[in-house]
Amino acid sequence: MARFDRYILSQLMVLFGFFALVLVSIYWINKAVKLFDVLIGEGQTAWIFAEFTALVLPSVIALVLPVAGFAAAVYVTNRLSSESELTVMQATGFSPWRLARPVFVFGLITAAMMLVLFNYLVPASQAQLAEREVEISRNVTAKLLTEGTFLHPADRITFYIRDITPEGQLRDVFMSDRRSPRESMTYTANEAYIVRDGDKSKLVMLDGLSQTYETTTGLLYTTHFADFAFDISALIGSEPRDTFRLAHAFTPDLISAPERVAARAGVSLGEVVETLHMRFAQPLLALAAALIGFSALLVGGFSRFGIWKQIVGAIFLLVLLKLIEGVVTEPVRRSPSLFPLLYLPGVLGLGLSVGMLWWSARPRRIRQKAFPPDTPPPDHGGVQV
Repeated sequence: MARFDRYILSQLMVLFGFFALVLVSIYWINKAVKLFDVLIGEGQTAWIFAEFTALVLPSVIALVLPVAGFAAAVYVTNRLSSESELTVMQATGFSPWRLARPVFVFGLITAAMMLVLFNYLVPASQAQLAEREVEISRNVTAKLLTEGTFLHPADRITFYIRDITPEGQLRDVFMSDRRSPRESMTYTANEAYIVRDGDKSKLVMLDGLSQTYETTTGLLYTTHFADFAFDISALIGSEPRDTFRLAHAFTPDLISAPERVAARAGVSLGEVVETLHMRFAQPLLALAAALIGFSALLVGGFSRFGIWKQIVGAIFLLVLLKLIEGVVTEPVRRSPSLFPLLYLPGVLGLGLSVGMLWWSARPRRIRQKAFPPDTPPPDHGGVQV
């Protein structure tokens, strides 16, 4: 690779890393805040929160990479144009096609990253995330064994533990059950233990008091007990039979057995075909986005007033391609045989880039004032123009 190509490619990669970091941080923080409210509110540890946010990260990166590549191409091209570096290179004989070579290589690198993300990292992380969600939903310790905090493991259920000993003994337990509209149950106990009974989890309370308040009659019944077992499996919720979703399927499975994947995920065959081909159409669109960000800024040439019009035009073209992508998705879901439509935005983007590069490379002829045939040029008083 020539020194010029390495120079442009290094500039693109640095800016690409910067924009990707900023965009990923924005999206990731937005998702992390929602996860924080859910997980920490249920008594999960900070390690579980970090694990969940890490599993969400691949899908966030795949979402922002095309935009980061486009932004890097636009920014680098604008800076090279404003500093007259592109003008100097064109004056030395570099055509727009030659100038676009490092941008094309950059687009291929971005597309390769997206291929790895869409075909391996994102399905693997989403499947692992679903499994961990099921494990957490069945984890009684994480939901209930948090001392000194009023917890709400289910709707209209309040649970409190003053202290937990190293041996697993729960001290000064309080639980309020207000799920029934006719009565409200309150349990207090000096000691309690959580035990497993087959597939069920039970809270065994010792030396406690049970209070039942009937809302219809206004009567309160109290019962002292030496030991009492309360089934808390319903508070945690039952594990779904199959956590598989279409996003969890790996690409080889989508290619070899699309009907089986559709049946397991409970979706139509068209959605499976759309998911499969979008994993290859998105990287192609990322390549087209980088080339559009470069070629659109070459159309107008150098101007001391800047190339903001070309930048707006490049953004408009990218938005147009995303709109086309949204339009062609639904027909493919209805009729899987129309899957080539999913590649239309990427192919159209590459075609627009080629057209703009051709327009930039065409000879620019200086307009001259036409004179009638055999008419000598005007005399400027001996001054040559």
